[in-house]
Amino acid sequence: MKKIPYFELRSQYKDIGPKIEKRIIKTLRSTNYALGPEVELFEENFSKFIETKYCAGVNTGTSALHLALLSCGIGLGDEVITVSMTFIATVMSISYTGAKPVFVDVDMDTQTMDPKSIESKISSRTKAILVVHLYGQCADMGKILKIARKHNLYLIEDSSQAHGAKFKNVKAGSIGDVGTFSFYPGKNLGACGEGGAITSNNKKLISKIKELRNWSQPKRYEHTEISYNYRMDSLQAASLNVKLKYIKDWTKLRRKIAQTYQENIINDHLKIAFEEKDRYHVYHIFSIFTENSIKLKNFLNKNLIGTNNHYPIPVHLQKPYLSLGYKKDDLPNTEYLSKTQLSIPMYPEMKIADAEYVSKYINMFNK
Repeated sequence: MKKIPYFELRSQYKDIGPKIEKRIIKTLRSTNYALGPEVELFEENFSKFIETKYCAGVNTGTSALHLALLSCGIGLGDEVITVSMTFIATVMSISYTGAKPVFVDVDMDTQTMDPKSIESKISSRTKAILVVHLYGQCADMGKILKIARKHNLYLIEDSSQAHGAKFKNVKAGSIGDVGTFSFYPGKNLGACGEGGAITSNNKKLISKIKELRNWSQPKRYEHTEISYNYRMDSLQAASLNVKLKYIKDWTKLRRKIAQTYQENIINDHLKIAFEEKDRYHVYHIFSIFTENSIKLKNFLNKNLIGTNNHYPIPVHLQKPYLSLGYKKDDLPNTEYLSKTQLSIPMYPEMKIADAEYVSKYINMFNK
């Protein structure tokens, strides 16, 4: 019986570890450890990859979200429309600003923000829409952007799971006013620790972000406003400058694995991830959905196939947000999908034969 992990980084490190080590040692010897030339180079490289004019490197994806919101002037008394089907950092970043998150439901097919649910939640206090490109596929950005512009709202893209994903051939992180990314090690583009970035075509927003990430000091020890230490670590930038060269090839491999699953999983008891016709899915996560997700998880784990859940408790039902007054069944699609979602093995070094093996066991599952 094979053992197939849900995710692993050892194969990637085996392939490119020496190149990363060489780059990191060079950076160590430079003694530029916070911001500096390596971060500037990464910002240039990543903005080219995302196809935006500007990029600012920061220490985490959460910091990227926080600063993106602040750069748009979001603060106490404001409201930001977002989804509950996401990692909690999306929503916590809104709370950090003092603004109130307002949740809308997701589309059952794509698991991303449902454009039809937005306008009824817009109030005089709404300042922005924070959309999440979940699992590696863009939300319906054409419709969402149209709504944002109609109501004069900022549109912020949480692209932490969507490095290189596209909507109508335009990349995630370049569609709205500002895009945010996480480089947590498990991401499609992951650092050797924590890291994040903000992308935009708006010079004013990026300038504001670069001030806020470094204590807002136009001159050293002269500070202009309340700000933060969210600087990107040069060593993380060094690792990302190496890995960025491989992201396109890694994405192609992820898409081949996804295609293998889509062609080989044939089981009437579940629904599997798919790509909308106007999107380019980068498959950070490959999801399957079944009302018997716990049984399927146990069945696969018993057969040494790794799994995960993204995310079993939606944010509006998490303890920090119960005070907002949301109740069970308020977001029916979100709640149903959260209960039924299961993530199966997906990483670029995974063999096609292993994806076929996983598919075989999923087909054997009978509720």
